[in-house]
Amino acid sequence: MDAAQNDLERLMIFEHARMNAEAEYAKNPTDSDNLTRWGGALLELSQFGDINESKKMLKDAVSKLTEALSINPAKHEALWCLGNAHTASAFLTSDQDEAKIQFDDAFQCFQTAVEECPGNEHYLQSLASCAKAPELHKEIHKHGGLGQAQQTLGGGSAASSSAKVMHIPFIWSWIEGSGKKKSSDLKYDIFGWIILAVGLVAWVGMAKSNVPPPPPR
Repeated sequence: MDAAQNDLERLMIFEHARMNAEAEYAKNPTDSDNLTRWGGALLELSQFGDINESKKMLKDAVSKLTEALSINPAKHEALWCLGNAHTASAFLTSDQDEAKIQFDDAFQCFQTAVEECPGNEHYLQSLASCAKAPELHKEIHKHGGLGQAQQTLGGGSAASSSAKVMHIPFIWSWIEGSGKKKSSDLKYDIFGWIILAVGLVAWVGMAKSNVPPPPPR
């Protein structure tokens, strides 16, 4: 199966999950599990489309996950997802101050998730990586931002790639039969946004190595 077909299938799966969660919300607006599923689907859908569409999806995801936490503040799955949404939003903005606010919010979410579920490797790794994210963000945008990074790493013309968001695999495993599973069964892929960070670290290194020498005086 080629990448385009795989992306299309993933898009359909998460759009279906979003629609199901929206329908369930109309029946029971206080179901924190459902709100977390809804936020998770929006987080996945933020990988598709241009940066403006992704920002809107992430904003909606933050709204749903925040609502889930207003019902159940100790729901560590929602905290972890919210941290990822804030992190992704931070990388999509070039404004250092705005990004710092997002990273700080993400760090607090990850820290609280760790407190609620001590020893969870996903949460611990996200917490550790989040502490390094602001410096990575600075390097990325110093070298042209996410659009340039994606063009360098993924190929393609500036017209086709500069507006696209680099994929961030927030893969979740409880879409099928989600209403029948316990909240503890919600597990996101261990890579999370860290895959994005690893790829961008590599790109920053490439960018630095390809900087032309200063002109002779």
